[in-house]
Amino acid sequence: MGRKLRRLIGALKDNASIAARSTILCPSSSSAADLAVLRATSHHHPSSPPHPRHIAGLLSFGRGARPVAAALAFSLSSRLLTTTDPTVALKSLFSLHQLLRSAPFILLDQLSSYLLPQSSGRRTRSPLLLSSFPLGSDPFSWSLSSFVRWYSRLLELLLLLPSPSGENLAGWASSLLTRHLISEIESLANFVAEAFHQPEIPGNRLISEVERMVAEDRLAAEDGIMVRLGEVRERLEAVGFADSVDLVFVLRRLEDHRPPPWMSDVQRKDQLFWTEVRQVRETVEGLVVKREREARSLQRDGFISARFMVRTGDLVQFHSNRWVA
Repeated sequence: MGRKLRRLIGALKDNASIAARSTILCPSSSSAADLAVLRATSHHHPSSPPHPRHIAGLLSFGRGARPVAAALAFSLSSRLLTTTDPTVALKSLFSLHQLLRSAPFILLDQLSSYLLPQSSGRRTRSPLLLSSFPLGSDPFSWSLSSFVRWYSRLLELLLLLPSPSGENLAGWASSLLTRHLISEIESLANFVAEAFHQPEIPGNRLISEVERMVAEDRLAAEDGIMVRLGEVRERLEAVGFADSVDLVFVLRRLEDHRPPPWMSDVQRKDQLFWTEVRQVRETVEGLVVKREREARSLQRDGFISARFMVRTGDLVQFHSNRWVA
């Protein structure tokens, strides 16, 4: 019995030693995460963006174990959702934006779990959507708070964007079912439209940095839409009637948010984008009208039959020799 007790005590000491070493080697405890977030989102120097070394400190929490990343995600989301200072909220959102761009996967995963919309019974709660952020009493605080509300909506849309990009984007788009392709176009279009709804606010260094990052993300989203619209062109004759109608509505809503030409960041590139959106929308509209006329003609002549309908699960070949279920 004495030998067993000594072995048990020894095992407990070994476990305690391992836990202690883990605590020492892992600077991602809750207190460390809170400190890193406070440094990056200080209310001091309200017109200055977080220092690059403070952003680097936040990124370092993504290079450890999952609990390390979870501690930072919880601390940043808590800081964002409990503050009533618009400067602190804006710096928190800016820090989050930086993390969404370059954080390791493990940290992105934890941030998404804390900040994506969550269903609770019949209601969907969005932790990031600061639609009720208090508006200040003076004009500048009011405009800054409005900017915070807009920026939070934009980042929530950014979290929901499809992830493939770069060289693999065309291959990714060609592998999607048409309804999924249109769904991705809609997500990207919602982001582009919201990016053009920025409230007017006096500029400073922090605001300028936010605007620069938003403009870069918007242009990337436009590139993503362009690639997917190119894939739509390949499939035109094979796109179903319902999908065609959905795509037309998505592109119409996007065009409704087209900014005046003088607001364009890269005028030539923007002109090419909006021209492509218009041309694809007009082409698909023409197909919708054509198919409606054909359906009416078949009904009038009494030839419509289940034989003319494509059954769910059949394979339809695109003109690009791609296949979709």
